[in-house]
Amino acid sequence: MNILFFISLVLLGHVCVAEYVKLTWNITYVDTFRDGIVHRRAKGVNGQVPVPPVYINQGDTLLLTVHNNLDMPTSIHSHGLRHDGATFMDGAAMVTQCGIPPGESFTYEIYGAQAGSYWLHGHRKDDVADGLRAPFIIRDRYSPYEYDEEVLIYLEDWYPTEVPAKMAEILAPGSIGPPAPTFATGLVNGFNGNDSRPIQFVAGKRYRIRVISMSSTMYWRFTTPGHKMEIIEADGITSEPCEVDGFTLAPAQRYSAIVTAHESSDFNFIYNCTMYADFIPFIPGLNPRIYTGLIEYRQDAPIKHMEIVGDDQLVWADDLNMHALNGEPALPMDRQVVLETRAFISTERINFRKLGSLPYTEPLVPSLFTAMSMGEQAMDPRVYGPQAQAYVIPLNQSVEILLKNPQGQPHSQHQHGGWFQIIERGPVDRSELEQPPLPLNFSLADVPFIPVQRYTGVPMSRDTVDVPPFSYVKLRFRGDNPGVHLHHCHLNPTHSGAGLSITFVVAPDVLQKTLRIPDELYEMCARQGIKTEGNAVGNWGLDFTGLPTVPVELVGSSPR
Repeated sequence: MNILFFISLVLLGHVCVAEYVKLTWNITYVDTFRDGIVHRRAKGVNGQVPVPPVYINQGDTLLLTVHNNLDMPTSIHSHGLRHDGATFMDGAAMVTQCGIPPGESFTYEIYGAQAGSYWLHGHRKDDVADGLRAPFIIRDRYSPYEYDEEVLIYLEDWYPTEVPAKMAEILAPGSIGPPAPTFATGLVNGFNGNDSRPIQFVAGKRYRIRVISMSSTMYWRFTTPGHKMEIIEADGITSEPCEVDGFTLAPAQRYSAIVTAHESSDFNFIYNCTMYADFIPFIPGLNPRIYTGLIEYRQDAPIKHMEIVGDDQLVWADDLNMHALNGEPALPMDRQVVLETRAFISTERINFRKLGSLPYTEPLVPSLFTAMSMGEQAMDPRVYGPQAQAYVIPLNQSVEILLKNPQGQPHSQHQHGGWFQIIERGPVDRSELEQPPLPLNFSLADVPFIPVQRYTGVPMSRDTVDVPPFSYVKLRFRGDNPGVHLHHCHLNPTHSGAGLSITFVVAPDVLQKTLRIPDELYEMCARQGIKTEGNAVGNWGLDFTGLPTVPVELVGSSPR
């Protein structure tokens, strides 16, 4: 049946009419009171925060013209899209472009090849956490699942201070550990979760509920008591139906689920959105924060309150229990890349984080431009500089990422330029655990039993995976999309902003023969005094004269 569906999709594709959808974003600072608690400055679009959702149809191209009226460069990343043949449209500043300088504009051409639930967000200096983010929905032209209407729920955490102030606190020299946590307010569809509008249901109809986490740090749980959910999509990848009571969303994850309304409209029901983090103190009313909304069948109907059961009695979505609808088998492993989340305290007592041997910091030349200009040396990962933590992947090589998390807090790992299959999850060897592990007052004896779980049948794919505390995951992807793709933790700014990133450079030899970077991007760099040729500092070969000082790890430190 699946094969027939995909054949029909190809045939029908010849008769559908793709469109160019034009949209203008004028990015400015905006004063906002969106949580109803704190007035603060945010980064908004066209004078408003939240930024309205963006919709196109599969096969359309979004022409997103961005005018930067901030006092710093910015860029826009279309989270979850591959950008085949156009890696320069990925929007990761100082990776695939130089960023849009203040007072200038750039038009992103975003092709909607893959239907699904995505989002658009700033990708320069973690400005995503200051409000520069919006849901991005690419609607199926021919969905394998039938439903009557769609419902969109997007979730955010909102902090009382701007990101630059928080980053200055995190990276302040002389500190002996991370700063004290700041507690966020949860936003549901743009505003305080306590003010959520009802979801309108009509008896007997089928609804596709899209839930998108645009959080910078906090996790979310979503449930619809009294209604079963069938997950049909995760991070833009269509799945076989998977019945659950609820799902947990790490920062940047997305789900679609089919919910069938009851045949009767005698009662209304409650849906739950719980924002939480296991890695900061538990304080009732602050962590977790529980928000409820109304599933409304009839305005005057009473609410049917369901029996309260513990989370451990519910069926939660699990990547390893899901299966991609496309039936793609697990990729072979041509090569394994071992990454490990670690804290890194420098000799200046600055709290960095790392996935490889060093914390990631931006190169002085965008890594894509290095790949395009270094000839045969572009196949040497050293030319991208020690701070880029680059791994060069030959065309079509299948890579397994063994991602270890020996820490007592989770990490939401996102890969640009595509998605990965989720192969296995299990415990990190106790000898590798950080000393002392998080959370505070936590001993090795408290580390829970973690079973080894492996996919069965067809593995599920997605672009963002949650790596639980004291655990590893095995992920596989094929290097079939030549380009420069970040792989990073999506906890902002505390993790990615502190260096928890690496770079995959896929087939730079192919890029040099097939890719043409628009002149506009070269000119944009030139006007900012940024070089567009050479290694990570704009020199040739392995001459890194002018490289900013690489941090040195403090010997004998006990990072957390």
